[in-house]
Amino acid sequence: MRFQVNPPVFFTSAAVILVCATLGALFPARARLLFQQLQAGIIEDFGWLYIAAVAGFLIFALFLLFSRYGDVKLGPDDSEPEYGGASWFAMLFSAGMGIGLMFFGVAEPIQHYMAPPTGEGATLDAARQAMVLTFFHWGLHAWAIYVIVGLALAYFAFRRGLPLTLRSALHPLIGDRIHGPIGHAVDVFAVFGTMFGVATSLGLGVLQVNAGATYLFGWPATIPVQLMLIAAVTGLATLSVMLGLDRGIRRLSELNVVLASLLLLFVLIAGPTLFLLRAYVQNIGAYLSNVVPLTFRLYAYEPNPWLGEWTLFYWSWWIAWSPFVGMFIARISRGRTIRQFIGGVLLVPVLFTFLWMTVFGNTALWQQTSEALPLAEVVRDNLPVALFASLEGLPLATLSSAIATILVVTFFVTSADSGALVIDTITSGGAADSPAWQRVFWATAAGAIAAVLLVGGGLDALQTATIASALPFTILMIFICYGVLRALQLEGTARADSALIETTHVETSWQQRLSMLLKAHTRADIESFLADVAAPALQDVAARIQEEGHAADFNCGPDRVELAISHAGRQTFRYSVRLKGFRAPTFALAERPLADTGDSERSYHALAESSVDGVTDVTAFTRQQLIDDFLARYARSRALARKQ
Repeated sequence: MRFQVNPPVFFTSAAVILVCATLGALFPARARLLFQQLQAGIIEDFGWLYIAAVAGFLIFALFLLFSRYGDVKLGPDDSEPEYGGASWFAMLFSAGMGIGLMFFGVAEPIQHYMAPPTGEGATLDAARQAMVLTFFHWGLHAWAIYVIVGLALAYFAFRRGLPLTLRSALHPLIGDRIHGPIGHAVDVFAVFGTMFGVATSLGLGVLQVNAGATYLFGWPATIPVQLMLIAAVTGLATLSVMLGLDRGIRRLSELNVVLASLLLLFVLIAGPTLFLLRAYVQNIGAYLSNVVPLTFRLYAYEPNPWLGEWTLFYWSWWIAWSPFVGMFIARISRGRTIRQFIGGVLLVPVLFTFLWMTVFGNTALWQQTSEALPLAEVVRDNLPVALFASLEGLPLATLSSAIATILVVTFFVTSADSGALVIDTITSGGAADSPAWQRVFWATAAGAIAAVLLVGGGLDALQTATIASALPFTILMIFICYGVLRALQLEGTARADSALIETTHVETSWQQRLSMLLKAHTRADIESFLADVAAPALQDVAARIQEEGHAADFNCGPDRVELAISHAGRQTFRYSVRLKGFRAPTFALAERPLADTGDSERSYHALAESSVDGVTDVTAFTRQQLIDDFLARYARSRALARKQ
């Protein structure tokens, strides 16, 4: 059985998770009390830090969106997105907060309506304020947190050639020490947050699945039923991760969006349609009018426990989840520009979230204020049932509740398999092709931990512990922001400096360029080029570097040749020439990743890239031209190193 892990991260993470889960199951009351006290102390003493940091994350994301850095690719300069817009939005939305919308879409507006932070509850003003507060907690700030982590991971992994793990975001600050104990500790922390975030969500969310099954089939709300549901969700998640990102998670995410859209459209039509459409526009306007004062409101002059119970709870929860969601959206975002990434992640899911909260939240408020349904009592007594109670007040309640139950399950499966993929990526050192059994192991572990803690009553304790862990990660994210900005500044400076270096331009004839554009190369053609041209060229360079007393590591395979040069205290410079197949043009409506196309449908090329620069098509290069391209990139690397 193949085994591909980073041992310090894999085994330490597994040990920490096992110990914490065991303690949470054996001593649930004591653990819950301990973490609640810890969380209360953090909110009391560091609430201002959460508020200031999250505001800063949003401002930083907007700055990058509109700055000159927005044109930088998350990958080589001529790389292309692996997934089309529809698939990309579906995956990042499903992993980001899809299940939360199902759980809180009805409940949160009703809770704010009955108990607002200021003013009297159960009034029209309270209803308007309830939607603004719901938008605030689920809007730009939440996705800005995900943007920061996801952007850092995607940039350093796909642009700088570092591992797709959280440690890579610290490279501008500590250099190659990210590969030592500090980097291991950061990755272990990310695994801990991801695992217990997924496990607690599985355990708590299964209560809503149970509520739907009770409504539809009369199933009892008991521990055995909930354990059976956890087993079923874990089994589906395991199947999904075995199928992989393209065939499993992507297709399941697309199914989520289709089902969610159908349920949304049904409630919009069956509910007070005109009221909901007017409310959507008005809610967005009210949110934009109040977003700045809400962002910085700390109730400093009028202490209010509502801030800790709601806003700070949400901010810490989004931060605790950001390694998981950030890693996942980074994994699916290679080839997009920073502007495309931030615009897509920050704006599109937010608008859909606002529509969802309006349709379900305002429908619930309409039902409550018109006295059609006593939803406030349902929310107070049994929160997971709130969605189904609201649907019961509309036509075709059984059908809509069935769709909602299926949607809750598929959202949970998406979160579980996405979490397993992320944890496996971290613990394998950023490997993109780790064996499937490792992903299955982590998916199964999440389900097992959720089941054990559900029986032992320790889910609340672990949820509180996960939220409490957001404080150190908040500080880490501040350093990540600085690291990203510093790296972008250095990249621009290095490009300007390298323009003065004579070797930055490789002369190619117009005949060569035309050949590269027109000729359809077979896989055998490029394999022959790698063996007969690229490999000898880089071997000559490696030999010369070693003669000069420097370490040079040359590796050659059937579809890639690579040369790595190590310098003490600096990032290793890597130059590689790889085989890549491009999909033939097609007018088919269905999206297909490159892996799904047949060999006859591809044209193959040899692409050269380095750890600090973009891609060049070198298919028709001579040996000397390839060496010149290497020297140009190496010169840019040295220029960048001098600036650090």
